[in-house]
Amino acid sequence: MNSAKKLYQSLNIAGSLALAVFIPWIVFKVFRAVRLQKNLNELVGKIVVITGASSGLGKALAHEFYKHRCQVVLCARRRQELERVRSDLLNTHCTVETAQPPIIIPIDLSELDSLPEQVKKILSITGHIDILVNNGGVSHRGTVISTTLDVDMKIMMVNYFGAAALTKAVLSDMIKRKQGHIVFVSSIQGLIALPERSAYSASKHAMQAFADSLRAEASLHNISVTVASPGYIKTNLSINALTGSGASYGQMDATTEKGYKPEYVAEQIIKAVVEKKNEIVISTIIPKLAVFLRKYWPNIYFILMNQRAKKSLASY
Repeated sequence: MNSAKKLYQSLNIAGSLALAVFIPWIVFKVFRAVRLQKNLNELVGKIVVITGASSGLGKALAHEFYKHRCQVVLCARRRQELERVRSDLLNTHCTVETAQPPIIIPIDLSELDSLPEQVKKILSITGHIDILVNNGGVSHRGTVISTTLDVDMKIMMVNYFGAAALTKAVLSDMIKRKQGHIVFVSSIQGLIALPERSAYSASKHAMQAFADSLRAEASLHNISVTVASPGYIKTNLSINALTGSGASYGQMDATTEKGYKPEYVAEQIIKAVVEKKNEIVISTIIPKLAVFLRKYWPNIYFILMNQRAKKSLASY
């Protein structure tokens, strides 16, 4: 009898403890969901400029912002592809009440001198820019020794200097209005460097540093800066990557094939934007662990990268 009574008391205590944890957790989740929806509602009517909007993550971001009734400005090199994305937005979200249809502005991020004029063109149409999403970029596959300096410069030109130049062109108007949000789509490889990714990692490292400096300065003008660092995303990034000679890599890596859907990554980025997060890492546990090791146990990280290089370069 005493055993049954003790068991009953134990179960009672365990149940009370579970409720003490579970109820606050439910309340927190509900509160967070309500707050997120309120923040998402504040996107209505915002003017969002997205680079690299012709495919992949850029296209997914265009859908996500447009779905929340933003005025999206689609930017990439190929007008024809942007037209296709524009039609897709209008057909997919035909029930969305938005003030203006998507705007197309062809932009080549490697043509730095043209970017201020392109921003002026956007401002002449929209009046201002609320959110700039620096998403356009190019990846790289090749060893340091096999990669020509021209390829290093091209990747740095697009991924870093292009984003920096476009940001500078947009910044003056945001400072004048004392509001705005600048988003940099970096990469896990902006936090850790991998073998055969030297040019790409370097460009994303530079972007991270630029964004950190900008964030501190922009805060004085009520301008937010968010850096998103995704892991592998199932897009054509690896197919379009440059090899050491500058040729197209032309194949999808196995890791890219198994990567996140771009729609999922776009959802996480837009949540980070409305919550005004400084940075967000969108990745599985292994890359996050690598970031942790690089920061706190760098020697272990270096050993692991040496092993990775030996394995991947065995055929060279």
